[in-house]
Amino acid sequence: MYRYWTGTEWTSAVTANPAGTMPPSFASGTGTPGTVPGRKRGVIGWWLGGLAALAAVVVAIWFVGQSFATGGGILGGSDPTAPGSNPTQLICPAGDDSATALPTSGEPGWISGGRLSYPALANPWVTGLDDRVPFGSLATVQTVIDQVDYDGEGNSWVASVLVSDLFVGDGFASTKQGAEIVLKCVLGTYYADTVVTQELVSSAQHDVDGHSGWLIETDLGFNIPGLTATSERVLLLVVQTGTDEYGLFYSSVPNTLEDLMPDAREALAGLRVDA
Repeated sequence: MYRYWTGTEWTSAVTANPAGTMPPSFASGTGTPGTVPGRKRGVIGWWLGGLAALAAVVVAIWFVGQSFATGGGILGGSDPTAPGSNPTQLICPAGDDSATALPTSGEPGWISGGRLSYPALANPWVTGLDDRVPFGSLATVQTVIDQVDYDGEGNSWVASVLVSDLFVGDGFASTKQGAEIVLKCVLGTYYADTVVTQELVSSAQHDVDGHSGWLIETDLGFNIPGLTATSERVLLLVVQTGTDEYGLFYSSVPNTLEDLMPDAREALAGLRVDA
């Protein structure tokens, strides 16, 4: 339905046909005080105002759609806030550097982020922290270097497995929706301006310790100057760890390190929700 703009306010009358005549109350001069009935200039003003407002709405909807549709980027040091970066950054919250992702159980041999933990992967996996997870707290991550200084600017491409809390305000509508949103935001954070193609492998419910979860497995393809890898397999799982609490398990293994994929699946299989 459409309303008309008088130049100072919207009319209370609505119509399904914006090309039709003005609402009777305004056409007869019984509408907003100060309007002049029968003045062609006033009618044109209403139309121009209405069209301008409609155009603004269309532009806003297009911008949000474009933001969610664009992926791509550089892992390991690119600045997602730099000019020309993926516009997803405008609507996806940046990662937090709070310490909530540090081990909660204190149990040796486990990698913990928030309330999610998995059995630590052995050598060559190295444990560290990552503050770039969209919606996330400071994540605990294990990595294996695939290619050092692939871009000549000191950045390294890696295979990674991480766990983190997710800060989502009032919560996602579902773990499925959460996984889909976080994946889109990951593309903007970790791949910046690079064009990334997706080939979905599976998207299905995956509960952990009786907690609802949704797992997306997908292949991401890219062509980055200087980088040997041309794709990587991603496992992204969002788990509802509490009433309004969520956690993230994420792994990415480039096609140049395919022999590490069983490690990522082993970590996923051993994932648990801590008290």
